[in-house]
Amino acid sequence: MVACQANPLTPSFYDKSCPRALPTIRNVINGVVSKDRSMAASLMRLHFHDCFVQGCDASLLLADSPKIQSEQNAFQNFRSLRGFEIIDAVKSEVEKACPGVVSCADILAVVARDATVAVGGPTWNVKLGRRDSTTASQKLAEQNLPTFKDDLNVMLDNFKRKGLNAREMVALSGSHTIGQAHCATFRYRLYTNVTKAESNFKRDRMQVCPISGGEGNTAPLDYVTPNEFDTNYFKVLMENKGILHTDQVLYNGGSTDALVVEYSKDKQTFFNDFASAMVKMGDIGPLLTGSKGQIRKICRVPN
Repeated sequence: MVACQANPLTPSFYDKSCPRALPTIRNVINGVVSKDRSMAASLMRLHFHDCFVQGCDASLLLADSPKIQSEQNAFQNFRSLRGFEIIDAVKSEVEKACPGVVSCADILAVVARDATVAVGGPTWNVKLGRRDSTTASQKLAEQNLPTFKDDLNVMLDNFKRKGLNAREMVALSGSHTIGQAHCATFRYRLYTNVTKAESNFKRDRMQVCPISGGEGNTAPLDYVTPNEFDTNYFKVLMENKGILHTDQVLYNGGSTDALVVEYSKDKQTFFNDFASAMVKMGDIGPLLTGSKGQIRKICRVPN
């Protein structure tokens, strides 16, 4: 179990050792998102899928090798994550500014913040000072990452193990206000009766995602404003039009219904809570000392 812990991470970590780091990251991400706003969701997701396994240590970025079974091959990640080449590009630019100083784990955290801001979302002070793992675990990824079939109590327990409460879970789920879902992840929602779907919405999504085949077909997580970070995701859930089962269970007669309603009505509260939850998630199990981990030169491989 990896949980949030007290640590000396600080937003000023690179102020002296690499003052150009944060502006460099922001410039790259702004350029990327200006051409493809949906990429912002993918970049946010990388940080989340990293932190929930071994902690926020960039283990997700490690590619397969004779010694490493990449977390990218976990069934929750396989063919559903993208943006790795963007992280490579950011790392390359940061290395030009200050070689061997800024960790890939910190880059993931800053990229998630800058991508959120680039699509109209809130900002926050990213705490920095993480080091990079030299190991990865496909097994731990499959044990720890949420699945598209998880019910509400399973999700609540999973987030609780990481030190995150129900409000923080619902706020973080609000990142689904932007981006696309693959058919393979929302077929379960369409063809079971576990969570009620609005009939016209269900019919339209079935055309995109038949009962077999079409796994790579996509549909927006928030069909109203799929490229804007706003509160429409929560309004969609209240209409029974959440595309993922794990979205709709947040508003399905359970303990989190009131939070969905609150966020649907109050953008500022959602933004504040999302920013706070992202900071707290970034505190999950970071590597901090010189004897633990390293500062990778290339994010896909250990030094």
